[in-house]
Amino acid sequence: MAIEISELDEMQTNYKAAVDEWVASIRHEEALASIADHSLAEIDEWENAADAEDEAREKAREAKKVYEDALREKFFHF
Repeated sequence: MAIEISELDEMQTNYKAAVDEWVASIRHEEALASIADHSLAEIDEWENAADAEDEAREKAREAKKVYEDALREKFFHF
């Protein structure tokens, strides 16, 4: 079955959105790492941000794989 351009556009959009979410999670974690308040609550929030960054990175990788696989199918038929 041929992959339509609109499907590729949607996959690309999903990938870009996932990367944007990942970048935002990195910036959030970075901001928490820069806070001078060395409280236990801040450490917990920082650790949670690191977990969220890991999840966002995995989501971006999955979206990239879907998009790349579709491009391979369209152009190389495998």
